[in-house]
Amino acid sequence: MNKTFVTKESDIQREWVVVDAAGQNLGHMATKVAAILRGKHKPIFTPSLDTGDFVIVVNAEKITVTGRKLDEKFYYTVSMYPGGIRATSLRTQLANHPDRVIKHAVWGMLPHNRLGKAMLKKLKVYAGSEHPHKAQKPRAV
Repeated sequence: MNKTFVTKESDIQREWVVVDAAGQNLGHMATKVAAILRGKHKPIFTPSLDTGDFVIVVNAEKITVTGRKLDEKFYYTVSMYPGGIRATSLRTQLANHPDRVIKHAVWGMLPHNRLGKAMLKKLKVYAGSEHPHKAQKPRAV
């Protein structure tokens, strides 16, 4: 008689993964990163547990987008005051805060609950090619 395997917290082993965003499409790269953060690449994947790995994204400022998204895609913030909505284009956001663009794209592909917030904390995004996580010996994807 075979027993069903149930993943426990003690079975989870996390690795560090480096993703180079230079020249990659924003949506395709965010999909890959979200799958690694969730742990869907592992055979012990369980939807209700955080089985994913840590992800380091470098060269965030060098991502590409198709079409006219640089000028037509906007990020909105609201101050909760009348007339307090602000829109920032993708071009401006990439110039000022390229890490926020990738975090926003990946967050849209994760569960929007406590589990998703815990997964997003394992994402480290850097605008340049250097990162301070060399001691964790990350593997490249």
